[in-house]
Amino acid sequence: MSIGLTFKETMKGNFSVGAQEPEEGAERGEQEGLELQMDATVTIEDLDRFIDDPNHLGGLKGSISFPPYGDRIASQGGVFNLFSPGDNPGLKLMVYELGVQIDGTPHYFSGHKRVRNNSGSDLWSDTTTLYSTVHAGLGKDAPVVAAGIIRLGVLELKDLLITIRVAGAGSHSEQLGAIAKFGKFFLGELWDTYAPFATDSS
Repeated sequence: MSIGLTFKETMKGNFSVGAQEPEEGAERGEQEGLELQMDATVTIEDLDRFIDDPNHLGGLKGSISFPPYGDRIASQGGVFNLFSPGDNPGLKLMVYELGVQIDGTPHYFSGHKRVRNNSGSDLWSDTTTLYSTVHAGLGKDAPVVAAGIIRLGVLELKDLLITIRVAGAGSHSEQLGAIAKFGKFFLGELWDTYAPFATDSS
């Protein structure tokens, strides 16, 4: 029987209707006093398969809350990728996507964290900052109708860690082993990205 796990994550930050790029939306959203919050549950059905998959594909469900659209708008399905390869060498993406209904029409929330391999990168910022857009349609190729940047704060990170649950384990030691395996994979990927510059500075 395969061993999987789930965890919950909450991110929020400034967002604006009509903005086309996340940075623009964050700036306008701050001026307008508007924030979007995403509450998500990540599901990894088979941890070994997830780690072996180059795209590290998992499931995502949850909701978004944004005053112009509504509160806790439930997703109609979603996608989660951990450290999938980016378009540029040295770039890995952490992808969060949710399909939602807004005023009875399909919309698509698309966000990604940019984990970069460069000497000026910031580990905490890279792994907690989600550059996000909302699209009027069924996917991220549809027109952008809102944009912004949402973040995982320190308190939210602590909340995330205590929500980790393991499925399919036959014992407590297997549960701990699965969590350790996921943690080693997660930290290992970060080390692969940043180790060259740690070596250069030593």
